[in-house]
Amino acid sequence: MTRKGLPGLTAQIKDKLIQQALERRLRHAEQGSQVAAPAPAAAGEVQVAEQHYSFRLHPGYQQIRIINDGAARLGIGSPFFKLHDGTAGAVTQIAGREYVNYSSYNYLGMSGNAEVAGAAKAAIDQYGTSVSASRLVSGERPIHRQLEQAIAKAYGVDDAIAMVSGHAANVTTIGHLFGPKDLVLHDELIHNSVVEGILLSGARRLPFPHNDWAALDAILTEQRGQFERVLVVLEGIYSMDGDYPDLPRFVEIKRRHKVFLMVDEAHSFGVMGKTGLGIREHFGLSGGDVDIWMGTLSKALAGCGGYIAGETALIEHLKFLAPGFLYSVGMPPPVAAASLAALQLMFAQPERVSALQQRGQFFLEQARAGGIDTGTSTGLAVIPAIIGSSVKAARLSAALFERGINVQPILYPAVPEKSARLRFFVSCEHSEAQIRATVDALVEESRRL
Repeated sequence: MTRKGLPGLTAQIKDKLIQQALERRLRHAEQGSQVAAPAPAAAGEVQVAEQHYSFRLHPGYQQIRIINDGAARLGIGSPFFKLHDGTAGAVTQIAGREYVNYSSYNYLGMSGNAEVAGAAKAAIDQYGTSVSASRLVSGERPIHRQLEQAIAKAYGVDDAIAMVSGHAANVTTIGHLFGPKDLVLHDELIHNSVVEGILLSGARRLPFPHNDWAALDAILTEQRGQFERVLVVLEGIYSMDGDYPDLPRFVEIKRRHKVFLMVDEAHSFGVMGKTGLGIREHFGLSGGDVDIWMGTLSKALAGCGGYIAGETALIEHLKFLAPGFLYSVGMPPPVAAASLAALQLMFAQPERVSALQQRGQFFLEQARAGGIDTGTSTGLAVIPAIIGSSVKAARLSAALFERGINVQPILYPAVPEKSARLRFFVSCEHSEAQIRATVDALVEESRRL
């Protein structure tokens, strides 16, 4: 079967040609090869190429335009920036229609919970919507300390610090604590915020193969003596793949080589462990086994922002000197109150955590039984469906959306083209019936591609 406009070409070949052209244009944009030479300067004028003073010709913007143009040529609408009409949980409303929703981090169903919302409303009445200052000067409120103390208790460590952004928490912590004489090693799939923090620090950066503790050990054996401080950074659950590291192995390595160990628990706190205390509880480790615990309030804890937990010296250092905390306004009281209430509710209702784990495992089993490539996912809240083509992933997302299922595609260049996927975030509030129907639709639509 052929389409008009390209006689003799099948739809599949046409898609492939367009996709290859798109990839070439993206590579050219990254290299800046599509930019014209500067025009001759008038008398007294500095000769500067237009791309150096025009946002329209910025390589990043050019990439966006190329991707959008390519999608339009393929007849694929944008799956991004959908307007949700209300709370996004296991279901959501988009343009007046209800969808089963797999594109939100509301793992424990805390966002939209009446008790959590009530705590936020009470904080507004007591403290207002903003503390209107850096916490160091006059922005400190009791709700900040209550939240931090609760987080520290959850990790079994001395103290914690809450910041207004999860991304900034990683950037400012790593960027401030380490410098040009130091080394930071990280899992090759680590989050962008960690990489940005390393770049800010000026430390040498070395990635190691995903979850490969033996490779890390070998690198440290060779490199440790050449640097002052050395930091190793892992994630609790990797948000693209839904797997996790063998943390006890990394703890043993960090002790033997006398380095710092940092674990980003953005997607594992509230998800792993019998009561949701994260990867530490999952492996039965103590809080002191890891030097820097990092997490976010925007997933299981229904708020926004990030935190660092650890020993007193670490937290006091960050509170007085880390630029991302020192020079930032304090967290809004309703956000701190909502996350504190969510944390307390997680302790009071552990069945939320067990339900999440059961639903995630059920989704994983159903998907694998249907022949879906779920990669290395362990079924803990994050399950990818690896399609292996950006075009197919985008079309599959659109087809499922038509069937009342909201799931986002992850496309090249965010992931390698062969790893393009749909990424399903499971909530404790998803029912087995919803999951079964979703996987059935996923399998059916995958076969039509």
